[in-house]
Amino acid sequence: MRLGFLRRIAVVAGIALAAAVPAQAQQQFVNVLTGGTSGVYYPMGVALSQIYGKAIPNVKTSVQATKASAENLNLLQAGRGEIGFTLGDALSDAWKGDEEAGFKVPLKKLRGIAGIYPNYIQIVASADSGIRTLADLKGKRISVGAPKSGTELNARAIFKAAGLTYKDFAKVEYLPFGESVELMKNRQLDVTLQSAGLGVASLRDLATALKIVVVPIPPEVVQKVGDPAYQSGTVPANTYEGQTAGVPTAFVQNFLVTHEGVPADTVYTMTKSMFENLDQLLAAHAAAKSIRKETAAAGMPIPLHPGAEKYYREIGVLK
Repeated sequence: MRLGFLRRIAVVAGIALAAAVPAQAQQQFVNVLTGGTSGVYYPMGVALSQIYGKAIPNVKTSVQATKASAENLNLLQAGRGEIGFTLGDALSDAWKGDEEAGFKVPLKKLRGIAGIYPNYIQIVASADSGIRTLADLKGKRISVGAPKSGTELNARAIFKAAGLTYKDFAKVEYLPFGESVELMKNRQLDVTLQSAGLGVASLRDLATALKIVVVPIPPEVVQKVGDPAYQSGTVPANTYEGQTAGVPTAFVQNFLVTHEGVPADTVYTMTKSMFENLDQLLAAHAAAKSIRKETAAAGMPIPLHPGAEKYYREIGVLK
């Protein structure tokens, strides 16, 4: 009888102790969804995970290499990640449920965290391929990125606006950045289209291995895309070895996205700690120099997560 009494006391004490433990002290998991390891998303995602590992109480962080935008958004919708990188056009397609873009139904659990930096659509050919313009791509061998990735969706949009289809090419490969570059080095491809931050490692590597040409995407082609997510921009001179002049191109904004199931306190801390540690992101990749908290909430094609919204209101970005 005394043993039973002691057991009841132990149970009550255990319940009281559990109730006294703050919610924040419970184990939290933050899986950062990125892209291929040779792109910009991955090193920046690693830097984010390190920032979150210090800023979020009792957190276990991980970084997942993926096929980027479309896969990241589908994983977030399924609750298999807490934050992911995506291109703006893919994010709009996901919210609407564009099946051709890789979204069978509208992904309405998605919530925005921040607009970060622009992805420049960079079409890079080997100099000896003879490619100088978009029209010269006909009959050439090209890689357009992983299937249904943000890069591949960008490729479809730009080529359509330029009056080209995949049937116009001698060969089309659907490969990540690093593999595309290796095939170009081995003369198995003539050109690669890579949607990434300026100075992406894969293209810097390519430019040191062989002479390259950055193929212009004229403003009139960008306008024909017919999507406000696509803007005209320039790949500045000397971004890559041997590229001595600026080249007109297109860019699309990148976003960080979460889902409605991630607690507001966690997303608030994720948002705040990122902006307070931009130096760490810049150390991971130069593309981070474009990240500004003043403009991070602008142009978001989906609703902001309440945790991110709280941060922007706190610093006066949102009224």
